[in-house]
Amino acid sequence: MAMAISSALPCSLLVAALMLLASVVQVQGITRHYDFNVTMANVTRLCASKSIITVNGQFPGPKIVAREGDRLVIRVTNHAQHNISLHWHGIRQLRTGWADGPAYITQCPIQTGQSYVYNYTVVGQRGTLWWHAHISWLRATVYGPLVILPKLGVPYPFPAPYKEVPVIFGEWWLADTEVVIKQALQLGAGPNVSDAHTINGLPGPLYNCSAKDTYKLKVKPGKTYMLRLINAALNDELFFSVANHSLTVVEVDAVYVKPFTVDTLLIAPGQTTNVLLAAKPSYPGANYYMSAAPYSTARPATFDNTTVAGILEYELYPDAPRPSASAGSFNEALPLYRPTLPQLNDTSFVGNFTAKLRSLATPRYPAAVPRTVDRRFFFAVGLGTHPCPANATCQGPTNTTQFAASVNNVSFVLPTKALLHSHFTGLSSGVYSPDFPVAPLAPFNYTGTPPNNTNVASGTKLMVVPYGANVELVMQGTSILGVESHPLHLHGFNFFVVGQGYGNYDPVNDPSKFNLVDPVERNTVGVPAGGWVAIRFLADNPGVWFMHCHLEAHTTWGLRMAWLVLDGSLPHQKLLPPPSDLPKC
Repeated sequence: MAMAISSALPCSLLVAALMLLASVVQVQGITRHYDFNVTMANVTRLCASKSIITVNGQFPGPKIVAREGDRLVIRVTNHAQHNISLHWHGIRQLRTGWADGPAYITQCPIQTGQSYVYNYTVVGQRGTLWWHAHISWLRATVYGPLVILPKLGVPYPFPAPYKEVPVIFGEWWLADTEVVIKQALQLGAGPNVSDAHTINGLPGPLYNCSAKDTYKLKVKPGKTYMLRLINAALNDELFFSVANHSLTVVEVDAVYVKPFTVDTLLIAPGQTTNVLLAAKPSYPGANYYMSAAPYSTARPATFDNTTVAGILEYELYPDAPRPSASAGSFNEALPLYRPTLPQLNDTSFVGNFTAKLRSLATPRYPAAVPRTVDRRFFFAVGLGTHPCPANATCQGPTNTTQFAASVNNVSFVLPTKALLHSHFTGLSSGVYSPDFPVAPLAPFNYTGTPPNNTNVASGTKLMVVPYGANVELVMQGTSILGVESHPLHLHGFNFFVVGQGYGNYDPVNDPSKFNLVDPVERNTVGVPAGGWVAIRFLADNPGVWFMHCHLEAHTTWGLRMAWLVLDGSLPHQKLLPPPSDLPKC
């Protein structure tokens, strides 16, 4: 019937109607449906095969593409033997916390044989984000890109690239990662490190038996490519560089930044970075490594100190048809150049790089940093210990202790019921307490000589803030078990990084140096090794929101907490009710 009516319209009216429909779709966005089936798949890397958890049998998982304003409806069906939940990392989830995904925070996990539909709208965001499993260590293999394009007709605030390419960094274990972390928790020790780093799931030619498993980016001379970099590694911050090529940073964590050009960048787990890579103007007669290696100041802790490489190749005859598939237009016998990466503990490089990040702060893309503060918090974040259980021998810092981690001396214990549902139903008694400390209960010299007692408390405590509060949070790294950085991710919000420094935060003098003009806006920020970082955000999203270190070992040990943002007074300031298919614990 609708087709008959449309076809009967005069041509001019039909065109006008179609234009109106297109404008409505552009403003309101469209609904995009995805089916994610969580299954086991056999994958071979480093000359060994193992069964891993995947989505739709793919490793890395499928790419999600949407536009700003679109609604995403993603049905996740669990066919694996592990409980699963998925997190859409960096999505604001305005009033839709039920779709955020961290297990036992906003939902119970999806059990074997069950399904759950993640339903949310992308509001006021565009750029590179990603999705990953958010239970135990399953994100070791369960992750993929989430690309949000600008609204139709809205250009990038930089020259449009010839092509856009997702580049996802990961880690690969020969062992089952669930066994790795289970063993570490039983022993109270640090977990065994990964056997390789990967680019788009491939370890590359610098590892044994892996030359055939090498990611290759094939480019045309004179063209500009946008690399959508994503660090999905479990435990390693990474330096990244392309030999003999510069990279222009244009976006981090799906927020545009003032462009700047570097030879090498740093990307922490959880972070995304869009860079423009300008190919050489003519065929160079060479190939180039795209390399990533870890940044770590942790001592004496072990980590995967290996380098992953992909290969940047140039088309020899970019405008001519290939003579045949066998002849090819790429020459692997050419010289192969390697980049020089910083030393693995080059903290000064990291500080200089992060200092370059600035919001665009233009009328179209303003930096809406809160200028006033309603709630101030000071969180000490770092490692500590738990006593070894009775009649056991531990392999922690001593044989009588096991590794732990905490925020304000509280090592967060995951509940057995989801926090968000407990809050929404008013059945929070015995699940959590709303008394997370606003500052360390026993202040100490955070980056100096450690206290004699390194033990931390345990609990499930939430920080409660009213809707609409302007929040300032200073996160202070500690040196209790060595100095290292912590990439902290806040669910449900972007925040502005208004200040950072080394040593102990000075509440008298440091605030005067805060950048309230064009601070970078992120969802994951590194607390500097032996230093502090200050962030501000507007608490305009009601619900329960996880905040945790994106080094999975630290999160497992308890370097995590949750915020409870109360409902506002107006209807659009209140958490929506849970969907009918919300998984049950």
